[in-house]
Amino acid sequence: MANLDQQLALASSAIPECLAAGYVDINSGMLLAIKTVDSHPREIIDMVAAATGDLFAGSNVTAIEKMFNKSRGLAESDHHYFQEIIVNSDNLIHVFLRGKQYPDYVAVFVCRKSANLGMALTKARIAMPNLEAAV
Repeated sequence: MANLDQQLALASSAIPECLAAGYVDINSGMLLAIKTVDSHPREIIDMVAAATGDLFAGSNVTAIEKMFNKSRGLAESDHHYFQEIIVNSDNLIHVFLRGKQYPDYVAVFVCRKSANLGMALTKARIAMPNLEAAV
């Protein structure tokens, strides 16, 4: 995991005003790596990992994906419609990106609200291939 930690540190330093970055296995809800500029209670970090799993693979999300397939006359597949999710909170921007090579892994980047959202998203997308290669 050392290489994943290194790639996460590189990504978080390239993304504007990035305060924290993580890499989550959404099947298990485990946080595989984290890089943060501040310390946070373990309970909060664990909840972020679990919430990321819910965002991409929760029961309602999987039901929506199945309904999309059915309405389009497609067979059930492992394809996922939700690839990126951006959450704007009071003071932060949360960027969640599903892996392309490994769709069961999601990178999470947390930036200050003052960050340029377009630049943060672009830099996060650029970092994904290196993060996936590190797993």
